[in-house]
Amino acid sequence: MANMAQAIRLALHYGEEHLGVTDIFGEDVGAPLGGVFTCTQGLKTAWNTPLDERGLIGMALGIAYGGGKPVAEIQFCDYIFNCIDLLKLCGNAHWSSAGEYHVPLVVMTPVGAGIHGSMYHSHSFESMATHIQGWTVVMPSNAKDAYGLMLSAIADPNPVLFMAPKGLMRAKGEELIPGEPADERALHHAIDAPVGDRTGWAPHWPPVEDYRVPFGKARLARQGSAVTVVSYGRALTMCTHVADDLTKQGLSVEVIDLRTLYPFDEQAVFASVKKTGRLLVVNEDTEVTNFGEHVMRKVVDHCFYDLLAPPRLLAGLDVPGVGLAWGYEKHSIPQPDGIAAAIRELAAQQP
Repeated sequence: MANMAQAIRLALHYGEEHLGVTDIFGEDVGAPLGGVFTCTQGLKTAWNTPLDERGLIGMALGIAYGGGKPVAEIQFCDYIFNCIDLLKLCGNAHWSSAGEYHVPLVVMTPVGAGIHGSMYHSHSFESMATHIQGWTVVMPSNAKDAYGLMLSAIADPNPVLFMAPKGLMRAKGEELIPGEPADERALHHAIDAPVGDRTGWAPHWPPVEDYRVPFGKARLARQGSAVTVVSYGRALTMCTHVADDLTKQGLSVEVIDLRTLYPFDEQAVFASVKKTGRLLVVNEDTEVTNFGEHVMRKVVDHCFYDLLAPPRLLAGLDVPGVGLAWGYEKHSIPQPDGIAAAIRELAAQQP
């Protein structure tokens, strides 16, 4: 099975060949590295840029305005914060032109902790990103969804922010991408650049197919009846493992993978909460003004009389950064034992 980095690479290749991608660019995105997480190795339209995040977003906007279809990478989301005003310009272009102009660009950036990146390579960005109007914001939790969401992002006529969890880049998928070889070693030899001298190396792309995950459509990751857990990205994988353990202990937990954060699948969340009466939202972003609060507010607005307990958010601590030491990092963001404790507490609360 492809890992997430390979899945993104396969999607970008498909985008070059079939969906009109004209430029894939960013810091170290082109040869010889092919991206710090190897997501762009071997792509024919990939090229390197200076270390200038604002220049990257401005270039993407210009290419899109000029009729191209760019995919720009911010190497780590920790360095996208100085681009907020430019992201806003990208997002309001279609609206401010009364629909006359489209901006078909994708910005992809790795997000979150889990790689011992310390305070400069462990940030989350979704809470701020979902506040910038005009952008579709997505975050996959597995390789196949990464492939399908990237194809949907490339095909969309307006800006899409594709956030890939850093801690899942090497996580293997559980389902084959359509057209992917079943033997993961064959895939590795076909598309992964060799270590060392890459002179003359070229990938041998498998015949991957058009598979898209629609925006605004959540995935039911685990079915249950006692508590609804809503999550995405790396935190989603922890939630599913916890749900499996608790189910074996007799506590039935439903887990929803949002996949698209803006617009998120309200109806899927509402239907689950009306069934269970309890909601826990889990993510890595800092707890103050967290995207999970928006999910909770929507649930309170639409499902108030169905709730059996107050909705709860389990998020990262309100601290400026994530520590380098593994103990500090684990303490800064939700971990399986904390997720399990929060679910048990919610399930035990009586109306």
